[in-house]
Amino acid sequence: METRHLLSIKDLSKEDITLILDTANGFRDVLKRDIKKVPTLRGKTVVNLFYEPSTRTRTSFELAAKRLSTDVINFSVTTSSVVKGESLIDTAKTIQALGADFVVVRHSSSGVPHLLSEQIDASIINAGDGINEHPTQALLDAFTIRDKKGQIEGLKVAIVGDILHSRVAKSNIPCLRKLGAEVRLIGPPTLVPEGFAKEGIRIYYSMEEGIVDVDVVMMLRIQLERQDRGFFPTVDEYFRLWGLTEERLSLAKSDAIVMHPGPMNRGVEIDSLVADSEKAVILDQVTNGIAVRMAVLYLLGGRG
Repeated sequence: METRHLLSIKDLSKEDITLILDTANGFRDVLKRDIKKVPTLRGKTVVNLFYEPSTRTRTSFELAAKRLSTDVINFSVTTSSVVKGESLIDTAKTIQALGADFVVVRHSSSGVPHLLSEQIDASIINAGDGINEHPTQALLDAFTIRDKKGQIEGLKVAIVGDILHSRVAKSNIPCLRKLGAEVRLIGPPTLVPEGFAKEGIRIYYSMEEGIVDVDVVMMLRIQLERQDRGFFPTVDEYFRLWGLTEERLSLAKSDAIVMHPGPMNRGVEIDSLVADSEKAVILDQVTNGIAVRMAVLYLLGGRG
């Protein structure tokens, strides 16, 4: 990888993605050791700059950085000068003045990581920006699929739910297609933009039709905080039409796997019997996320 930043999956080639996945495979072996640390990035500093609540992503990045022997600073926006009116750019420049080598940023506004990459010298890693992208989630999902299926090329992957607002979907779609998968989008017409059809992606408004014969079912969190805008009638109605049940999962291939980026709304987008079944690889995604983020940090700055 020649880039200093990870802002978007669209910036990565198939070869870049494959390199990240291969590198993560090596780091996963490190995580199985009794001593789960390597000195690869000793002396470097990683700052987690999260303007939105996060448990999985922030903790995963923190663990990944510590496993590489970096110094980690978790920047708490609620107790910082941001609440006193400090601008995003001033906050970022303050962090740079403290000696940050990497800034992992999550923000509710799309494009913030791109803006920061133009303002400071540190490597910027996009940990989710608005309704735009979440590249490391797509990479860990691809890693998990490849690990469970042996390859990604030729697989049929159904992404189900709130495509409109999902940064996970908007990173997974180009990532999986670059790796040769067939991507299907399933959900209510109000939550699946028709524009994806122009890119050659199949869109299904029927869960039963879309899930037939797929290898991977990737469920998305229904963002209940947006439900006041009326994208679907009720959560009960949503589950009845688009929730993943054992009956619907039986329409997929017999060895299909079930994924979810978390946090899950059980009984809304996924039934507990499915979420806790052997077909679910949701906890594997969490574990694999550490190795993938170690690989990203290493490739962006470690080799130098």
